[in-house]
Amino acid sequence: MTLSGRVALVTGASQGIGRACALKLAQSGATLALAARGQEKLQALADEIVAAGGTAAAFPLDVGDEEQIKSVFKAAIAQLGKIDILVNNAGITRDQLVMRMKRADWDAVLNTNLTSAYLCTQQAIGSMLKQRWGRIINITSIFGQTGQAGQANYAASKAGLIGLTMAIAREVSSRNITCNAVAPGFIETAMTSGLGDDFKQNAVKMIPLGRVGTPEDVANAVAFLASEEASYITGHVLNVNGGMLMG
Repeated sequence: MTLSGRVALVTGASQGIGRACALKLAQSGATLALAARGQEKLQALADEIVAAGGTAAAFPLDVGDEEQIKSVFKAAIAQLGKIDILVNNAGITRDQLVMRMKRADWDAVLNTNLTSAYLCTQQAIGSMLKQRWGRIINITSIFGQTGQAGQANYAASKAGLIGLTMAIAREVSSRNITCNAVAPGFIETAMTSGLGDDFKQNAVKMIPLGRVGTPEDVANAVAFLASEEASYITGHVLNVNGGMLMG
């Protein structure tokens, strides 16, 4: 699978799943536009990709700010010529039982995890329509499929991403643009590192493959959906969860 000649923009690229996706897409030959709030980590990743023979540029971005999204996408297209592949990965958690959840925490999670994907897609889609080729890949979650106590905001945002994925897929498929989602299960990232050992041990018991996933497991799925080999797949949710949820 080669992505030579393609330009990919990844949000939340400075760490975790986003970082792994950026590295994998670069290894597959794509030019990377790296977007995230962590400017130092972002530039270090760009340098790492360039040192390995790839091409990458860093674009500091807070996806919670609509004006920043507009300016960053405009700058990325001006510098790199186009956007072929968009990976909407940026996400946060603000966990609390729903009866105690503050409205600000609900709004922050929905805005970062769901609204930003709509805004980023809106900014990238013109470039894709112009060249009649595109790949939009939304990183959702197993908890958008099953729900999770204490994560009403997060689960709602990730479930919303699945609906958004299917709606966009129907809108743009006639222009040779696909839109799919990847739904990770329990992945070892900075976001999950703070969970207690008991929680992790219980989680592993629920995973038929008997291990926690890695960011690279998710990145491999993203690279496949971005490739020509996945050209007949759209509106799909690809589960990367070790069998934790089937069907």
